[in-house]
Formats: sequence, C-alpha cells, structure tokens
Amino acid sequence: MVLDFSNLSNLSNHVSTLADLVRRPSVNPMGRDVSGPEYLETRVTDYLVQRFLDRGIPCARQQVAPGRDNVVARLEGSDGGDTVMLWDAHQDTVPVEGMTIEPFSPVVRNGRLWGRGACDVKGGMAAMLTGLDRLCVMKAKHPTILFSATVNEEFGFSGIKALTRLWSSDRADILQGDHQARELLPRIPDVAIVAEPTELNIVTTHKGATRWRIKVYGRACHSAYPERGDNAIYTSSRVVAAIETLSRELARRNPSHPCGPPTLNVGTIRGGSGVNLVPDFVILEIERRLVPGESSDVARREVIDRVRHATPGARVDHEEPFLESLGLPEDSGGAFVERLISAALATGVHAEKLSARYGTNASVLAASGVKSVVFGPGSIEQAHTVDEWIDLDQVDQAASILVELASAWSEKPARRATPRPRTRPE
Repeated sequence: MVLDFSNLSNLSNHVSTLADLVRRPSVNPMGRDVSGPEYLETRVTDYLVQRFLDRGIPCARQQVAPGRDNVVARLEGSDGGDTVMLWDAHQDTVPVEGMTIEPFSPVVRNGRLWGRGACDVKGGMAAMLTGLDRLCVMKAKHPTILFSATVNEEFGFSGIKALTRLWSSDRADILQGDHQARELLPRIPDVAIVAEPTELNIVTTHKGATRWRIKVYGRACHSAYPERGDNAIYTSSRVVAAIETLSRELARRNPSHPCGPPTLNVGTIRGGSGVNLVPDFVILEIERRLVPGESSDVARREVIDRVRHATPGARVDHEEPFLESLGLPEDSGGAFVERLISAALATGVHAEKLSARYGTNASVLAASGVKSVVFGPGSIEQAHTVDEWIDLDQVDQAASILVELASAWSEKPARRATPRPRTRPE
C-alpha cells in the first residue's frame, strides 16, 4: 500500500511529522559552490518554528550562517526538579545525486517511509517532536526538555558548536543572534540525547574526525608544450598514493578497538580548467577519523609528513581543518545510559550499548561538559543510501522511549546488568 500524503488527518502523528520533514529539502552543500531550492535548512527551520508557535511552545532561532539557523525550543519541567534534558537532531541531509527514488516525495510502503533524510536523521527528529507532543497531551511530570534542531552536522558541526556557545560564552556583545536562544537555555544542560539511527540501541562511544583541504600547485601552460608547465594533477597523484599507503597502514593499527581502527580517506578531488591546458592547481578534501583519545594534531601531522616525503620540491599547502572532533569517550553518558536502557525496557525494547565508527554532535556536547549519548530509530546502513528509508514502527517506539525516560525521570532507576558494547559498521 502507498499512502497519499495530500490528506494527513488520518495518519499517526509520527508518520505525518516525518513526511512533513522529508518533503522539505535541507541538503547540505558539503562545501561546494552550489545553490538552489533544495540546499540549506531554511524550509525545515521555518516548519519547526511554526510548529512550536502553533503549540504554544517557546522557541527561538539562532543564526549560525546566512540561511542556516538552529532552532531551540523549551518545554518547561513539571516535576519540581531543575534538570534540563537536551534532545538534539540535525536538520541537514547529504546530497541527493544518484538517488533511485524521489528524494523529497515521501512514500510509505510496508511499514517504511522512503525519502532523503528519512533515516538520517529526520526519523529521529520526528520521534523527538512526537515525544514532545505526547508529553504536552499527557500532562505527565517531566524535567525541562530543551529541543535543538541544529544545522550543518553532515559537513562541519558548526550548528552544534554554535549551540554550546549559549552556555559556554559570556561574550554577549559578539554573539549576534544568540540572545533569544540564550533566554531558553541560560545554563548548561544536565544530559543530552543526540538523534542518529542506532536501531533503538544506545551509542556510548564513537570516533571523531579531522577534515581539511590540500592544495597542490603547478604551473599552467598550453598543452601543446606540456614541458613548459608543471602539471598539478601529476603531483596530486603522488599525494593520493601516499595517503592510500598510510590508509592501509592505519587499517592495521589498533584493529581491536571497539570503534574500529583509525581511518583515512580522500573524499573529493578537483583540478584543471580544460583538456588543452596544463593544470596549475588541484584541491583535495581529506578526512582522518580518530579513535577516541587520539590527538587531531598528531594524526594530521602524520598525513602532512607522508605527503611531504612523497612530493619533494612541490608546493603543497594544507589548509586549517574545517572540522575537528575528538570523538565521544566511553564514559560520556555516565549513569544517564542506564536510565535510557531502563526506559527502553519499560516499553518492551531491549536496548544495547554500542560503539560506533561514525561521528555525531554528541562529541561536541560531551566536550562542552554535557553527559551525552546517541539514540534513535533506523539503521546506519540505510543512512546516505540511494533509496533511503526508515522503519516507521521504530520511529513510534523511539518517541515512546523518550516519553518514558522523561516521565520516569524522578523515579529511582532499577538496577540491571549492563550489556557488553558491540560495534556497528558505518
């Protein structure tokens, strides 16, 4: 059966909410000079703000960059305590090139919803929004819930870094656009859940990453006289070969780590302006994934040294990283992990503690002092795929678990055995 979304009144809240999110494109340009109606998060941002206004939930926009605003909303606590629990989900998705389905026309079939972002991570966002709706209707006692919809998670983590500015900086004179958001979050949250597709398990530790651009320079000339120039593509091929060699070595380094070994990847390469010219520059984008505890500077220096040895005499410049994250240490969630496991169990879900090879906003939150875990519906194996989809039952279950966690917060958590962490591939 395929559902017609022209009439949403007969659909469950979590389904209609997810469909609303998917049909609003929020593609991350990923550093490319591209534009169009599908790029940036504005449409999702506007939808979220209107949704909270309709429900009477205080909210604010926090500008991160032109056309890119975080959304912060606050559901005031009713349990007499002063706990602030942050629920975070990023608004952006990866690009849609090569997709085999219509990316922004959500389709439901056999209990799944298809579309770009359905799994990563609009399904998790829909679960959080549905959870907030249920808490409002139930009038249940709960701690203060701070919901954040952050931008630019897929490429640079700038949205979550801007959010942490709300409690980590007193320089109000340079925090343009932060003032309203700071009124909703005047102090650091106690705990945080970051939405990512974990199949309702709990990621308690994951990798970090450092990403930067390498510029390889040559000398342009007419291709009829290539000996008069210096072909930057030839030099860049030696750069790539050196990185590939190091990548293979890293795969054998610390292979038994719960998050997997460190990795290195050349993600993009651009250069040349015409087939009849000797190219004078090439730009590569590099990603080095870090095992928790690794130094970003040391890891980056190893790459730079390898490239230098492979290209003697060449001009090769390494830009400063446009993303740096040290990963999520194992103890970042503390006792909060057990509370979330208990909430899942109370709804009939046996959640396990996992280690992950990917990175999330949780690492930035943990570095700012917030006890943080990663949790949400969907499988990481469906993220970024050409036919992305999510199991709608899991979206509903995730919402129920979040409501259970909030409504049982003032109760003493039951003691239980802790499952041994296991690793999920990215």
